[in-house]
Order: sequence, then C-alpha cells, then structure tokens
Amino acid sequence: MHLDQLVQPLFVVERASDAGPIEAMPGIARFDLDGAVGEARELFDLGIKSVLLFGIPAEKDERASGGFAADGIVQRTISALKSAVPEMLVMADLCCCEYTNHGHCGIVDGRGEIDNDATVELLCRIAKTYAHAGADVVAPSDMMDGRVAAIRTALDAAGGKEVAIMAYSAKYASAFYGPFREAVGSAPQFGDRRSYQMDPPNAREALREIALDVAQGADIVMVKPGLPYLDVLHAARRRFDVPLAVYNVSGEYAMVKAAAANGWLDGERAADEILTSFVRAGADVVITYFAKEYAQRYG
Repeated sequence: MHLDQLVQPLFVVERASDAGPIEAMPGIARFDLDGAVGEARELFDLGIKSVLLFGIPAEKDERASGGFAADGIVQRTISALKSAVPEMLVMADLCCCEYTNHGHCGIVDGRGEIDNDATVELLCRIAKTYAHAGADVVAPSDMMDGRVAAIRTALDAAGGKEVAIMAYSAKYASAFYGPFREAVGSAPQFGDRRSYQMDPPNAREALREIALDVAQGADIVMVKPGLPYLDVLHAARRRFDVPLAVYNVSGEYAMVKAAAANGWLDGERAADEILTSFVRAGADVVITYFAKEYAQRYG
C-alpha cells in the first residue's frame, strides 16, 4: 500500500450548522467550505493527494436542483480546493441521492420508478458544472444504464475533454452503506435501490457492467463495497487492464471503529490488513475513510 493510492472522502455542507462529527463514523466529520479547504491542506501535507467530494445542500427537492447549481456546495468546494491546493486531485461524486428529497439516485416518474434517461440527462448537466468548477475527475455512482457514454460526450462538448470519469461500475445494493446515508441524509424515503444497484450474489453481472463502462469511455472503474466483494475485485483485475478502484465503504469503516472502541480488536492493525487486502486483490485506487489515519501512521 502506497499513500498515493489512497483517496479520502470529504463531506461538505452548504449550511454551516450541519457541519460536525458523524456519530456513526468516529473520526469523520462534515465540513463547511472553509473547513474542507483546511482539511484538504492537512491531507496533502500528510501525503494524501486525492479527495472525493460529497455535497450536502441546504435544501433538497425532487429534481436535485442543488446538484447542478453553478454555485452549489460541491462546485464552490472544487474551485476553492483547486485554488488553495492546486496539486490536489479533486474528484467529485456524481449522483442525485444527496440532493433529492426522496433519497433516490435519480428522477422518479409518476409510477414511483426511476426514469433512467431523465436521470442520465441530469447527471450530464451536473457533470458539466463540476468540470467548469475545475474538477479533475467526475465519479458517477448512480448505476444508470448508458451514463458513462453520455457524460463523456457532454464533457467533451463542454470543453471538459481533460476531465476523467471514474465509474462506480460494480456497485452493489449493500447493507454496508448505512453510516454514509446518515452522514448525507440520503436514505430512500420509499422502496430501495435494488432496481438499479447490483444483486449481491451476482458476480458475473459485475464483469459485464465493468466491460460496458470501459467500452463507453470510463477512465477508472470501481467495485463497491470492498471487503464483501474482494472476489469481484480480483476477477476484474484479471480481466481488465484499466485503472481499478475499490471503495472501502462507511459500514466497513464503522465496524472496525466500533470493535476497536470495545477493545475487541486492534483497530490500526485491522485497518492496515483491510487496505492491504484491496491492493493484493488488484486495486490501483483505494477510496477509504482510513486514508488520513494511515498517512498519519506511515506518511
């Protein structure tokens, strides 16, 4: 494991009163804009050169309006980070769930179903605002069909040819996302996300999804979550010669923190083993809430 493989997620709030520690993720906090800049500076000095931004708007609605606002919290944070820490690689999560009042990752039609095409159009609109703000990488996490090709076309037409796409290609409908949903307030208000996220027992579909995203122009492909899907990660590494990311998600982080707090295991050693397992399985990029701690120990 090398520090330059690690990406630290950052939660950024539009309303300062929403900033503060996240109870279900000890050691992780929501930052206001100034706090996010300060945290990025500290990360960079520690050797963590990449961050993945998640925005928490002041208001949410059915159309995820806060996601594509030119002065949205993620857009302003991208600009601020690129100004304050120019060499930091700034990735921006590209999804609607943080911005919709129903908590789903897309536009809901009159039947209560996700409208794939309308959602892809919205994602393209958001992606262009991220590129305009200065993002190095956009990271579509929605699992809509065809979105990578559409986003690539939209970015290229808007002058964003240099902006890379990191696709959440094999994103499973997992129980391990709970603490994240608390952090950003994105739990679905009805139904669940199984109609567009992947079925946990299905490994072969993951390889088909990755192949589709590679063919559509993804620069990096991702498996999410990490620990329960190391077999998928390894299978992807064997089949695809492209940069491969893994997301060590909130539930995986929270489990280690809870067990360590109770004295049931050595938290630092456990985190080291987990991060090493991702690289051993074939990951080039590891998105993890342990990144800062790891850098403080070994940077």
